[in-house]
Amino acid sequence: MTAIAAIGCGLAALGAGIGIGMIGGKAMEGIARQPEASGEIRGAMIIMAALVEGAALIAIIFSFLSKN
Repeated sequence: MTAIAAIGCGLAALGAGIGIGMIGGKAMEGIARQPEASGEIRGAMIIMAALVEGAALIAIIFSFLSKN
């Protein structure tokens, strides 16, 4: 694996970690403010975390495929 592909994999993982952390943090703030909506907030949080993780996985795959 070339250095550029390794940097791409690292950035994708870093971005996903930051994104999922922000999603979780904001969801917990929302649940703390409005506990009766915790089910809806939790469902939306799981869907968004899955989408972020999928985008990161695609970025990692593309960085593997782009190596020469």
